[in-house]
Amino acid sequence: MSELQIVVCGGIVPDPLQTLAPQMGPTGPALKNEMMLPAVLDPWAWHSLNEAANLAKKNPGSKVTLVSLGPKAKLQQVMMTMAQKVPFELVALDGPASGFTESAEVAALLAEAIEGIPGLDKSKLLVFGGWESASRGAGTTMQVVGEILGIADQFLAVDQIDVQADGSFKVYERVEGGKHQVSVCAGAPAVLGWATGNLPEPPNNPQIGMMNMRTIMPSLQKAKPTQVKSEGLKFASVEQPQQRRDTKIVKDMPADQIAAEIVEWIRK
Repeated sequence: MSELQIVVCGGIVPDPLQTLAPQMGPTGPALKNEMMLPAVLDPWAWHSLNEAANLAKKNPGSKVTLVSLGPKAKLQQVMMTMAQKVPFELVALDGPASGFTESAEVAALLAEAIEGIPGLDKSKLLVFGGWESASRGAGTTMQVVGEILGIADQFLAVDQIDVQADGSFKVYERVEGGKHQVSVCAGAPAVLGWATGNLPEPPNNPQIGMMNMRTIMPSLQKAKPTQVKSEGLKFASVEQPQQRRDTKIVKDMPADQIAAEIVEWIRK
């Protein structure tokens, strides 16, 4: 495959290891003390960024750009960590990162930012992002981004792509039962919403961090202010998922016994 332009759409979320308590506020639902919570790159977006960097490494001349919407101060905090992982350039949009937003509005902002990337060549464009999200998995953002950009080839729940010599690639989309649906895409442009992928987390690399920060800091300084009004979007209530079972660790339990316990739990 020749050189690619890989654009990763990735938002930031409160650290999932923190206590996240949703509550209704005067302007709608929000997380309690949200601005005080440490932020991380959405784990699903991180998987796609890692896969993008790996694909770019295998195709010399390729370029990875991360397009991210969030409060500028939070973005800077997150990028200080992410910059040391893999090479990328940042396009920052200064706006809300809440999960209680209209996904179509967010998608429109992301698509506009992608269209504005200097030297964008759609014949080489792969748009990556998370199939799910650690905030609110609307399941529509990546598809709408693709539609606005005029990209018809879209794949979701992707765990792997195998690039062929002619530039086409096999796409492995996660389906039920631990199996994958395998498709062949003729090549760019395409949209891929990643599941978890198969790559290990790369170690911190200070040299990559120094290289990335040369472009990340200027991007943060000129981050375009945006608004997500979410007009017409209403939430009747918000609450944390209830704990449904206690985890236990048992060694060497037969598969049929495990299945019987799961069935019993479902019937309760």
